[in-house]
Amino acid sequence: MDTASSPDLTIDFRLSEDMELLKGSVRDFARSEILPFVMKYDEAQEFPAPIFRKMADLGFLGATIPPELEGAGLSPLHFVIIMEELSRVDPSIGLTLAAHSGLCLQHIALWGNADQQQKYVPDLATGRKIGSWCLTEPGSGSDASGMKTTAVADGDSYVLTGSKSFITNGSYASTYVVTAKTDQSKGNKGISAFIVERSMKGVNVGKKENKLGMRASDTVVMMFDEVRVPKANLIGREGEGFRQALVVLESGRIGIAALSVGLAQGALDAAAKYAKERQAFGKTLAEFQGIQFKLADMATQIAAARLLTYRAAQTKIQGEPVARLAAQAKLFASEVAQRAATEAVQIHGGYGFIKDFPVEKFYRDVKLLTIGEGTSEVLRMVIAKNLLQE
Repeated sequence: MDTASSPDLTIDFRLSEDMELLKGSVRDFARSEILPFVMKYDEAQEFPAPIFRKMADLGFLGATIPPELEGAGLSPLHFVIIMEELSRVDPSIGLTLAAHSGLCLQHIALWGNADQQQKYVPDLATGRKIGSWCLTEPGSGSDASGMKTTAVADGDSYVLTGSKSFITNGSYASTYVVTAKTDQSKGNKGISAFIVERSMKGVNVGKKENKLGMRASDTVVMMFDEVRVPKANLIGREGEGFRQALVVLESGRIGIAALSVGLAQGALDAAAKYAKERQAFGKTLAEFQGIQFKLADMATQIAAARLLTYRAAQTKIQGEPVARLAAQAKLFASEVAQRAATEAVQIHGGYGFIKDFPVEKFYRDVKLLTIGEGTSEVLRMVIAKNLLQE
């Protein structure tokens, strides 16, 4: 049977023309506006505010938000492309964008009512305000349902009390999505989500974390001391917060998968460049088969991670269930990135251990990717659960 001419059996893995143009423009932006300042922000552990403002002007922050809410109206696959190309130069920038757009903004866009969306989404989509997502607590990381933060109804408000840890963008955010228990007796079904403003009395920024990597991405402890949050700021209904967070994390994992692919590609780019320039025993490193095999394995694994990530994004566009694919993409891409960063340092030898070469930073940055937004162990649980339910 001749199947070559059957359009029903054709799968086109190529990006559309507008996606290729976006990919090129983001790459140019990253190289011209981010690359010269990577180590400056990393060494100072400084939030890259000027870069973030330029990203906002280009529409990156509200990429998937519809135009009527001042977004760019792009698809999840477009957002993946933006994340990949930014992270190819500086993963810290990708992480900052992921927390702002993929978590905080996405939560309000997905689950907020019309009034909440009109009030908060345009400012976040345009970068007039920075967003932060507050789920993790000191005693509840992977076990998010074990959170201690509470929100007690009192008149026309909730009184929010507790602390959140490892909060990205916390120092600079004006808008927070915070999860808290509104009914202690119901476990994760007693968790609700709220929009909290920085100006509310009792919102305090605590310790700034001194991190191994991703040092230009702001990470702090947030403290909420009897914050009176209007009932109008409850997202959805009481008890829906945990379910909302799981759906937001599905999208977030696709973004972190894209970040991982970008970091891995950046490590491969640097390793290939160094291998072609560095000489040993009268030849360039690139002429040694052992180095060629390392580069070949890196390139192959990155290509596979990219396709899995793109498939997850495309599945989300189609409105199909994406929990398993998102977990697979994030798990595989983050572990590929970890191997790629390690091999890139190995190819550089001693030079890979010093800050004059970009692979040193990729190596420090990459570890977070197998931890944040679902550890590799948790993701394997998610994948297995979905697999066994089929």
